[in-house]
Amino acid sequence: MSDYKKTDTNIWAGRTSDDQLYLHEKITCIDLENDELPENQNTAFAIVGYACDEGVRRNSGRAGAALAPDIIRKMMSSLSNHLDDKVQIIDAGNIFCNENDLEKTQSYTLNRISELLNKKYFTIIFGGGHDLAYSHYNGIKKYKPNTTIGIINLDAHFDLRKIKNEGNSGTPFYQIAKENDRFKYLCLGIQEESNNKELFETANELKAQYIKNTDFTFENKDHVVVIINNFIASVDNIYLTIDLDGFSSIYAPGVSAPSPFGFSLDIAMTVIEKICKSGKLISADIVELNPKYDIDNCTARLGARLAYFIMKFISSH
Repeated sequence: MSDYKKTDTNIWAGRTSDDQLYLHEKITCIDLENDELPENQNTAFAIVGYACDEGVRRNSGRAGAALAPDIIRKMMSSLSNHLDDKVQIIDAGNIFCNENDLEKTQSYTLNRISELLNKKYFTIIFGGGHDLAYSHYNGIKKYKPNTTIGIINLDAHFDLRKIKNEGNSGTPFYQIAKENDRFKYLCLGIQEESNNKELFETANELKAQYIKNTDFTFENKDHVVVIINNFIASVDNIYLTIDLDGFSSIYAPGVSAPSPFGFSLDIAMTVIEKICKSGKLISADIVELNPKYDIDNCTARLGARLAYFIMKFISSH
């Protein structure tokens, strides 16, 4: 079985119009291995699916996130389109993990991300597990090797676990930190109950910055924005990663590790808009949707709308 497959165009379906009133009408599906990338003269986005939950399985989590990319696409498909006519969106297919070979999948993924960035596409990756972050960061680094890349992670977890035998969905940022002298990491929404004392010690040792879920609130938004602005000013480029399990399970029941004490949609949208309009955001991903446990596609719809608003914020800046 191949590690890559072009997206089935039938996934992008819905009402039709003569004026691209619906998002699916703006999508062009391409085969990264056989097609030439369309010429990009304006704002252009590339969607890639990371259909892999091997890292979640290795981390003793609930498997199912490998099914997420196509579900998010389906939920995006029927959204009304308010993007500028000049905005291009390509769907660059799905990457799969065969024979549990996560490392091979990560290597393939980073090269594809770098290729798209080199062609000046803003990449939005649909996970899959958060092990995607290791390959996503390295794909950006391959594209921008001599810059300081700041990671902003909306998440309940640090994902700074030390590697015992092999990487997993709980280790990506530790792996990145150990391979990079300029490790800049800001995590928003950290829950004490979901991170043991060793993880907090590791975060402090690595000089990671974080805001706990109790402080990551809309009522505290002015303080949150100051921290984000200072972080953005300290780096050259931003990689935004959104773990859906950081949201309260009211919004995101269908994730690998749900929690009722997650953050709310209003503070998340406030910071996502701020990051998107900073001029430094270079790529983003949405991870850890688990369709097996979703309710009425609630979490998938959240992921789809987050992706749409990222496009809207970026293209309007």
